[in-house]
Amino acid sequence: MNAPVFSNHGCRLNMYETEAMRELAREAGLSDAVVVNTCAVTAEAVRKARKDIRRLARENPGAAVIVTGCAAQTEPQTFAAMPEVTRVVGNAEKMRPETWAALAPDFTGTTERVQVDDIMSVEETAGHLIDGFGTRSRAYVQVQNGCDHRCTFCIIPYGRGNSRSVPAGVVVEQIRRLSARGYEEVVLTGVDLTSWGADLPGVPRLGDLVMRILRLVPDLPRLRISSIDSIEVDPALMRAIADEERLMPHLHLSLQHGADLILKRMKRRHLRADAIAFCREALRLRPDMTFGADIIAGFPTETEAQFADSLALVDDCGLTWLHVFPYSARQGTPAARMPQLDGGVVKARAARLRAAGDRAVAAHLAAQVGRTHRVLMESPHLGRTEQFAEVAVTAPQPEGQIVPLTVTGISGARLLA
Repeated sequence: MNAPVFSNHGCRLNMYETEAMRELAREAGLSDAVVVNTCAVTAEAVRKARKDIRRLARENPGAAVIVTGCAAQTEPQTFAAMPEVTRVVGNAEKMRPETWAALAPDFTGTTERVQVDDIMSVEETAGHLIDGFGTRSRAYVQVQNGCDHRCTFCIIPYGRGNSRSVPAGVVVEQIRRLSARGYEEVVLTGVDLTSWGADLPGVPRLGDLVMRILRLVPDLPRLRISSIDSIEVDPALMRAIADEERLMPHLHLSLQHGADLILKRMKRRHLRADAIAFCREALRLRPDMTFGADIIAGFPTETEAQFADSLALVDDCGLTWLHVFPYSARQGTPAARMPQLDGGVVKARAARLRAAGDRAVAAHLAAQVGRTHRVLMESPHLGRTEQFAEVAVTAPQPEGQIVPLTVTGISGARLLA
């Protein structure tokens, strides 16, 4: 009997849930199985998941293949039609111990082949299932799941359901345990992180959660926030950016585009000027702040001038770390019914955005040479600065510790110290 093989696709939240499923499967006694946690963010992500399923089935003959995650939730029949697949399990079902208990005994038909219910009816999130995951130095903690917004390009709300939050007390207790176990940094994760609290009594905001964590877990050296929607940032979070040194000076922003008309067609909630104003204010409050951003290239109807507005955001917002997505039509979304751009144009524009991002990273790294940073070591020879730049060190350092290091040079996209 062999332990299950897990394959993860997509975001940090999926990675978190893969670790939770690994523990649930172990407790249920599941063996001789392959579990693929899929992503639905683009059509390419679904294609890669199907390719991975076929590969894993070949490499693990006789093993049951369980497919779950966002793509399994949004298009279960796509995976049910694959001869390699034994079970398709929805995003809510995959977090339930009883699902794995039912799967464990055998795969002879005692459970339904497709177990995918209405994700919109789910009212709780399972952030308490595991005490984080990550390296020995950094843990990721799920505090929110789902999304109430309906951006025209995005299928994720139909894979994740409506927004729901982990109560602050549960989050604080989880982070206390992680801090006591020696974690130097905790990263808060979610699908729409800045919507945290909207479904909780009193309607607290993300900034309230951040301040509460920092106040009640004083021994935690570093707190980091994953992707946020800048237009939803609340005053308490801005105060934390200004006053709390333990909140890391790195924010990843869901910007998506730089032209107002395209932002409106995306059904985003901000305009270009809003994004620029937020970045300038955050930099004023925290001069060492760095920004990452998600930007889509080649959205339907995008003109060359509108694409130029996205390119200009790199300088206008002071962006450093770009996640560039070539637009990919997702069946069932409004944007898929809009006039599409030629694939070659989309690919070329994405390449130009990535090149701009590479130049921004190079400029940021060059400015660090000669400076001393507090580096969290992820391994004896590799760590990250507070702004999340990778640092390679020649002399081994204690893994999991924060050490002061002076930057001596650059190698590719890494600092040297």
